[in-house]
Amino acid sequence: MSVRPHPRDDATPPPGTGGGLEGPLVDRYGRVHDDLRISVTDRCNLRCVYCMPEDDLTFLPRAELLTFEEIARLGRVARALGVTSVRLTGGEPLVRRHLVDLVAQLAAVGFDDLSLTTNATLLAPLARPLAEAGLTRVNVSCDSLVPERFAAIRRRGDLATVLAAMDAAEAAGLVPLKVNVVVLRGQNDDEVLDFARFARETGRVVRFIEFMPLDAGGHWERDRLVPGTEVHATIDARWPLVGIDGHGAAPAERFAFADGRGEVGFISSVTQPFCGTCNRLRLTADGAIRNCLFSDDELSVRDVMRAGGSDEAVADVLRAAVGAKHPGHAINEPGFLAPRRSMSMIGG
Repeated sequence: MSVRPHPRDDATPPPGTGGGLEGPLVDRYGRVHDDLRISVTDRCNLRCVYCMPEDDLTFLPRAELLTFEEIARLGRVARALGVTSVRLTGGEPLVRRHLVDLVAQLAAVGFDDLSLTTNATLLAPLARPLAEAGLTRVNVSCDSLVPERFAAIRRRGDLATVLAAMDAAEAAGLVPLKVNVVVLRGQNDDEVLDFARFARETGRVVRFIEFMPLDAGGHWERDRLVPGTEVHATIDARWPLVGIDGHGAAPAERFAFADGRGEVGFISSVTQPFCGTCNRLRLTADGAIRNCLFSDDELSVRDVMRAGGSDEAVADVLRAAVGAKHPGHAINEPGFLAPRRSMSMIGG
């Protein structure tokens, strides 16, 4: 396990293991962890400028990826420990063959919410099979409503395919459909009002996400980040916004248009961290449990399972990961170091 420098409170030792299959997963700061993000692959069919370099990529060998059966087993253990929400991520999850089969296995576990984050380039023909297998909703990444600019940011794919996939997802009942927009200074920040209008006209929830230091090329620069408060002010000046209470541990701060025509959200992980209410764990495609998107702390459940470990031993890994969680991600601290794994290797 690799640990980067991170401020923490060591007055109280992390909870020990040995709790067996009894929930919930509570860290020493009282945060209950009931949301699990599962990356099914580190591969992607796009090369977004804020995530992956255009070439010279090395992907995990297939043998190192968790099998669907291993993922489903981890899901069953997590459910016994109080996890109620699962989101499938990547890379791009839809490039993993037979993903519908995994959705069916996880749906049988009985999670309250089983969702998928996707770039939507492969979504349209799979939307209905995924829904029939038990997927409840999708989040679609879309960073521009201008075809040429979309192509420049994504470096592959096309806007028309993604927009058509949104329609297909809604027709299949994968709602509410959320649209994720990474706002980049000088690239798409002039489209904020266009996306707000898109939310008003379609009823889809557009969420504006700050550029985070998780790009594989390591080229993150703070001056390319557009603060969520700035995006909010731009929209509010044109269409007044009213805060929606009760978002709880969800990462997005939610706002409705005052005239009742839709909703937008702001995920301001850098400028307005929400670590104090974080309820998320992440499972990487190669079976590592990470308790924070921005930390290198991780524990392997794959190794435990492949060594013949019991479900209780798998549960102990989850408890240990939660017990070691820091109070915050420290992005804004002088000693912060970006994680060695990029977003595509961690899973969002």
